[in-house]
Amino acid sequence: MTLSIPELPLLTLSDDELALVQMLRADMLRDRWALQLRDAYFNGEQLIRDLGISIPPQLRGLHTVIGWPRVGVESLEERLDLEAFRWADGSDSGELAEIAEANDLFDESSLAHLDALVYGREYLAVGSGGCGTDECPPLITAESPLDMTLLWDARLRVGTAALRECAADSYIDADPEQRMLVLYLPDQTVMAVPSPSGGWEVVDRDIHNLGIVPVVRMANRQRTADRVGRSEITPEVMSITDAACRRLMGMEVAAEFFGAPARYILGASEAAFQDAEGNAKSAWETYIGRVLALERDEDGAVPDVGQFPAHDPTGMTKIIDLYARIMSSQFGLPPHMLGYTTDNPASADAIRSTEAKLVKRSERRIRRFGKAWQDAMRLALWVRHGEPPDKAKRIETVFRNPATPTVAAQVDATVKLVQAGVLPADSDVTLEMAGFTEAQRQRITVDRRRTAGRAGSTALMDRLAEIGANAGGGASPEPAEVGVGVDDLG
Repeated sequence: MTLSIPELPLLTLSDDELALVQMLRADMLRDRWALQLRDAYFNGEQLIRDLGISIPPQLRGLHTVIGWPRVGVESLEERLDLEAFRWADGSDSGELAEIAEANDLFDESSLAHLDALVYGREYLAVGSGGCGTDECPPLITAESPLDMTLLWDARLRVGTAALRECAADSYIDADPEQRMLVLYLPDQTVMAVPSPSGGWEVVDRDIHNLGIVPVVRMANRQRTADRVGRSEITPEVMSITDAACRRLMGMEVAAEFFGAPARYILGASEAAFQDAEGNAKSAWETYIGRVLALERDEDGAVPDVGQFPAHDPTGMTKIIDLYARIMSSQFGLPPHMLGYTTDNPASADAIRSTEAKLVKRSERRIRRFGKAWQDAMRLALWVRHGEPPDKAKRIETVFRNPATPTVAAQVDATVKLVQAGVLPADSDVTLEMAGFTEAQRQRITVDRRRTAGRAGSTALMDRLAEIGANAGGGASPEPAEVGVGVDDLG
């Protein structure tokens, strides 16, 4: 006996889908506060915890900002420049370039990398272009973890479901204030808006039958027990930032209260602090008086005038320098990037040696983030052609060298490899090692072909002229006598 299960209406969430939405939405909202905290430190908007000791009530509204979290994160992100996508076997990569250009990925990638470093993760969502034909490039969008989450299968290393909460006008013609949920499943993508009667009302179902969730997670600083990823703005970074901000605030307080040296007058009469009409001068008028005219007392003694040493901020600046060195070790940055300087500036070689840890961290991020971009591009090809790309063909992501060597050093190393016979002079790898960008390499390749074609044509004309001269103006030579073919024309 078989049970007949009625089909669910198209615009209704099933019980399983509703439970999945509730679970994913709870997961997204649970992490949102921690993500917004990192975002506040990156933007310099965090609230500094006042210890309630040295800051007077009148200055508690003073907000001091030190931008070390932004400097540390951006210094790493600035070395992650995505340049191109290509097939590893050297086959034509025109389709990959077309999809990347249509989605402006070479600019959008910097935004995705920055969010992944600040929040610990970023998501790449893939969908159809909307025109219904293969001619329309698939869409690849970078989504913030503030609005998106992914259910991950650690064993299979794939997502099993994803949820995005966004403004409804991103997908449909609706009020910008209205919210929408987009549920990504292995066989379909479901879009729902809040129902007036409560719950969610489905407005569209995109049945793609890919068998895989079209969302890729770009995770930062993963561990086996934590595949979600961690932010570069760690608790240590936040603690040192707070401490440095309190020192800066302490310097502001000291400048207000102790910046001017305290003066003292011994043996002066009360008249010394009165104006010509006998009214008492204010403390400020007494302090800023450049000339103090004091009379002798009844014994003929002159009042003793002096001042205490002014506040010296050197101690606090040394503490801030200490915090800068600690912060540089947390981010793997040279101390001078955080404003710490010494009387003897470092040489260029010394500066580059201190960047070794930053370069290595950049290379690790390139490997991790590059894999996410490769998976997203494979999904895009899958969506476009309706079948998965050949697994034997591997997609490569091309990044700029994060070590930022000098042009002279790059060219010198490349020339030595060519002279040693390790690299052919006309190889694209040679141009890449010399530091040329993807666009420059393509232009050089075109120029080489054009030059080779002109050289072939010139050689052909010279050969024809030589044979004609030897023939003494006789009949035209046969092609076999000329010794050239159509291929020689370039």
